[in-house]
Amino acid sequence: MGNCLHRAEPGLQNPENWTFNSTEDFDWDWSSNYNYSYTEEDLNMAAPCRSCSLLDDSSLPFFALTSALGILGGGILLFALLKPLACWNLCPDRTILAQLAGGSTLFSIVLPILAPGLNPAPDTTLCCMVHGLWYASAFAQALLVCLYSCLGPELNQSWLLKLSLAVWSVALLMALPVTLASDIISGFCTLSISNDVWVWPWIHIVACLVIFLILPLGLVQGWAVQRVKGRGSGPWANILWVWFLFWWLHAVMIGLDALVRTENLSMHTCFAQQTLDFLLQSAEILGILHCLATPLLLALFCHRATWTPTVNPS
Repeated sequence: MGNCLHRAEPGLQNPENWTFNSTEDFDWDWSSNYNYSYTEEDLNMAAPCRSCSLLDDSSLPFFALTSALGILGGGILLFALLKPLACWNLCPDRTILAQLAGGSTLFSIVLPILAPGLNPAPDTTLCCMVHGLWYASAFAQALLVCLYSCLGPELNQSWLLKLSLAVWSVALLMALPVTLASDIISGFCTLSISNDVWVWPWIHIVACLVIFLILPLGLVQGWAVQRVKGRGSGPWANILWVWFLFWWLHAVMIGLDALVRTENLSMHTCFAQQTLDFLLQSAEILGILHCLATPLLLALFCHRATWTPTVNPS
């Protein structure tokens, strides 16, 4: 990400590495006079389009710091939710909230493995497995937020274990395409998109659009319909919906990037390509930052549920 679609080979970028087999490579008629007229516009069009990379080897401290803070925040919240403290016992459906904290912590643990610059020669198998686990934790968190928003206040405890197993099974199944489509490109573990192998990448993109974009839009629509009608059951609006703000842009941008890479969408200017690369990496950074925001959202949710002041009947 952040690189041009058509890059020169590293050895060809340095003029000192240029070699010629014989003088026949320069078979010029020096007796002739040539007049070349180059305008500034011609030179700009011939120049390679290069985007500013936000996630490269220099971003390793960002990955390390985010991972450490995410593990710390998620671990503290898991300890507070699972330990039978009196004040946290009042927090409703602690089991689902603990799974959200666990998914965020799992994301933080595998994050450094995907950091650029950490391993100069990453293993392809490890890349595929970690990339799949990376998305599986995000999918599980999104499904848990939807589950809690729809069934939280009326969730049957006898069905809680079955629903949790179903959510994590679906998340792992939906992460299978990205596991099969991941590869190491320019030393980075990323989603490999090409016209030759397109089935698994596009299945993954559709899964991201459904989980990160269509589901939250459905929640908002259901909540709005319930508010308008003033009756019936519908999604329960809560602060956990903020979680989707960290991932909806990622779903949209990987879809646009796939269209460009498969030449189904053309970028006619270098500025458009640079803008796409910038938004694509910004969306990935925003998704990474969710592991810092999730413990805070869960703590704020439990604080509101636990310390909501009660009205005195007198």
